[in-house]
Amino acid sequence: MTDEAWPWPAGAATGIGSLPGTDIAEAQRIVLGELPALPHLPELPARGPGADLIGRTAGLLVELPVELYAARWRIAPRPGRDLRRARDLMERDLDQLAEQAEGYAGPVKVQAGGPFTLAASVELPIGGRLLRDPGAVRDLAGSLAEGLREHVAAVSRRLPRASVLLQLDEPSLPAVLAGRVPTESGLGTYPAAESGIAATLLRSIIETVGVPTVVHCCAPDVPLELIRTTGAVGVALDLSLVTDLDSLGEAIDAGLGLLAGAAPTRPPSTGRAPTSAQVADQVRTLWERLGFPRARLPEQVVVTPACGLAGATPEYARAVLTACRDAGRRLAEE
Repeated sequence: MTDEAWPWPAGAATGIGSLPGTDIAEAQRIVLGELPALPHLPELPARGPGADLIGRTAGLLVELPVELYAARWRIAPRPGRDLRRARDLMERDLDQLAEQAEGYAGPVKVQAGGPFTLAASVELPIGGRLLRDPGAVRDLAGSLAEGLREHVAAVSRRLPRASVLLQLDEPSLPAVLAGRVPTESGLGTYPAAESGIAATLLRSIIETVGVPTVVHCCAPDVPLELIRTTGAVGVALDLSLVTDLDSLGEAIDAGLGLLAGAAPTRPPSTGRAPTSAQVADQVRTLWERLGFPRARLPEQVVVTPACGLAGATPEYARAVLTACRDAGRRLAEE
């Protein structure tokens, strides 16, 4: 592996994105307080349409308006109320980030849905997911690239001393590549996307946005080799779902950073949040099984929850973020 200047400090921890509740000011305070080395812009899906992963990302698209129809997002002929709501929510979130993180000079992470998760969720005006039309998927990727470039620029204007890390959320990517996304009738599936085309579109987005980017996938069968070829600086995944250690080891050895999802998003049977020692032990154990030098771990790995925390209680979510932060510090001090 070549020497790498990672876009996060050694021993860092961060959140995947979503948190419970509807108060963005409180959510941002928690993130900045619990995750000082790598805070992120919180997502609060409980606020309703436009605050969910798909609506929030669709609000960033350039010249590709969306609307809600029968509780699903679809391409619209012109901007309307649903799109205004999504964009207003994002503006409020960015204003809170600027107010509470004024003067912040470290890395900050923002999240958005990736092109294939978006294509598997957003519908065409005539019906059916964008995934059914390869040309529409290419147009979506181009629109998303420009929208994310503008979004990152907006964050940079508000926090001029910070550096932005982008996270592309692609929970549907394995299903898209395997041809497992069901059609609306439920009687069939959409054709599998070619991995080469998928890599090309992801790479074009990463290059257009122009900031370090990690790809997050909390589903089984994360396409690690594909992600590695996109120019992403890292991959975020749920450690409990990792079964192919060889592929993960090859990706890490080739220079991919790891956002290690090591804390469950829901309380275990005991009802208690994991301790920092338990979280650190899970990360350390995986690293030892992969056989990498111990000194590389705190530099190449960021500790995170297994996935988003929107479904957790506020108390549990905060305890998990605290455990991740302290686990990162433990690993850096060992």
